Amino acid sequence: MTKRSGTIALSIATAFGVAASLATPAAAENPNNSQKMRKAVTLEAVTEHLEQFQAIADANDGNRGAGTSGYEASAQYVEQTLQAAGYETERQYFTFTYQETLADSLTEVSPNARDIEHVPMSYSPDTPEGGITANVSTPTVATGCDASEYAGADVTGTIVLVSRGVCSFGQKSLAAAEAGAAAAIVYNNTDGALNGTLGGPDDGYVPTVGITQAEGQTLLSELAAGPVVLNFTLQQLIEERETFNIIAETSTGRDDNVVMLGAHLDGAYEGPGISDNGTGAAAQLEVAVQLAKVNKLNNKVRLAFWGAEELGLLGSSYYVNDLVENNPAELDNIATYLNFDMVGSPNYIIGVYDADESTYEAPVEVPEGSIATEAVFTDYFDSIGQPWVDTEFSGRSDYQPFIENGIAASGLFTGADDIKTEEEVAMFGGTAGIQHDPNYHTAADDINNYSPEAMDINSDAIAHAAITLAQDTSSINGVESNGKSGKPKKQVAPQAPEGQAAA
Repeated sequence: MTKRSGTIALSIATAFGVAASLATPAAAENPNNSQKMRKAVTLEAVTEHLEQFQAIADANDGNRGAGTSGYEASAQYVEQTLQAAGYETERQYFTFTYQETLADSLTEVSPNARDIEHVPMSYSPDTPEGGITANVSTPTVATGCDASEYAGADVTGTIVLVSRGVCSFGQKSLAAAEAGAAAAIVYNNTDGALNGTLGGPDDGYVPTVGITQAEGQTLLSELAAGPVVLNFTLQQLIEERETFNIIAETSTGRDDNVVMLGAHLDGAYEGPGISDNGTGAAAQLEVAVQLAKVNKLNNKVRLAFWGAEELGLLGSSYYVNDLVENNPAELDNIATYLNFDMVGSPNYIIGVYDADESTYEAPVEVPEGSIATEAVFTDYFDSIGQPWVDTEFSGRSDYQPFIENGIAASGLFTGADDIKTEEEVAMFGGTAGIQHDPNYHTAADDINNYSPEAMDINSDAIAHAAITLAQDTSSINGVESNGKSGKPKKQVAPQAPEGQAAA
């Protein structure tokens, strides 16, 4: 892998207005089993990491997005914490397209003059100067995913209104362009704002924006009564920037049977990114600190803090692609990958990726070993009487490039923009009829809007899974903890991930 050393002096965090972590080490000197590790990973220590991420955002324009000073300061805090625990850290650099919205508006010109709540899609092209003023149209099929769904519809020169669902936002934008539309509006298919990405730059896109389900329904009702005219304006700063992943691993354990943990460190540009994904990064960071105290691990644990997840899983895709191209044997040495993206949502569920498809049919191929990896979490929750639910094994986070290359995976998730049900309230408390995270990708995703209870539950689950698999992955891949060989080869040949925008 092409990596640059990320060694940072402990004093650097204070240069960004952030004090180094002063958490008191847990009492366990050798937390080498689940009970000891869970005791060692305290909510107090995890909370302190979250507070540091908030302080970093406060000192850096309110966010910790990829390519910003807030991300750099977050990375330095993670590095100095890991180094203080005894790890060597490395940065894995890659480039990405940075976007900053300079001006945007979406207004109804007629029949009613009003502003429409909206969020521009990441990687959307700009509108011409002065914006696009045009009639609203719809495809033949509401989702507007391809040419067949526009058959018989004349949308040339219009702003086409399509529903979320079935395909990615990027596919919707491309289909609208191919049909002749001047711009595209995607309305949500559930309550709440629609924050989306087209997945990456593409000359084939039209300017694209997301709106709420309610706004979409209003426009459709107006359109049924007669013509609707909108103006859509979008101007952005777009430039190539450099960002990086942080990689570290335990000093003990066999390196041909690696257990990998990952959480994205970057947040959305709209806010501090505490729930998404300070929670996953903070929990993983404290688990790493405590793993370093174990005298001997049977399997190495590799820790990744991903960059640019919010821009299309760029950091994890770069990492896996680099292994595919330059070191496929090292890719095969990864026994399983555990993903932690949002583990403290304020209106939480306790969700585990549904690898066995007992609730949701997976829209992706589920690698061998993923069901057993899921069971590490679900068996643990069952053993302590903690309710949990399945969440779709969809690949819509940093485990995507791993599963595309045959690596077993699972993870935890407390919910984002899905709506909490009455059944979920009965299991976990909270409020039905609103999002699991009402502040998802907004300025309100801050230290005041996460669930310490969910953090406590999931920090223990991460601690349990990490130490359990660090000692024995035989249930995943047949490798005995004290075995010298016999690791079965994966049945899926590595292939470079193509990338996937969240839909």
